[in-house]
Amino acid sequence: MASSDNARVFREVQRLPLKRTGVVLAVPPLGMTALLVWQVALGHPWGKAPMSNGNVIGWTIFLWLIYLRLITVRLVTEVRGGQLTIAMRGLWRSRRIPLSGIQSVEAIAFDPVRDYGGYGIRRMRGGTAYVADGSGGVRLTLGSRETLVVGSQRAEELARVIRGA
Repeated sequence: MASSDNARVFREVQRLPLKRTGVVLAVPPLGMTALLVWQVALGHPWGKAPMSNGNVIGWTIFLWLIYLRLITVRLVTEVRGGQLTIAMRGLWRSRRIPLSGIQSVEAIAFDPVRDYGGYGIRRMRGGTAYVADGSGGVRLTLGSRETLVVGSQRAEELARVIRGA
């Protein structure tokens, strides 16, 4: 049985907004699929120096695998065992921050595109933002004066849990 120190206090899993990003991410594999049909299935080489049929098939499969990987990425935020863990599961390893190293916590509202340039892990002056779906989150100031923004659909609850721990 797990000790009470490792008991999970908060967990949130968010998907990236597929309505916006899914369509854009699908353009390369769809384009390669169209080329595959045109060149391999219909027998019309594309361009002055066309790729081999094997390369077209290989690149099409590769791009679809990358697409499927990217649309399954999740932002997972957990508070447990005296630390905050933030992970872009499927894309990036997790980041662990000791709760004792957090100087201030503030629930905020933001526009992901305007304020951080989009979704995912975004570097900004003085810190990092982990942004998935929604327009709310928590701004943390760490002991090193680094600012960290964690997107959350339950920002007030996350801020309260971090303050209480």
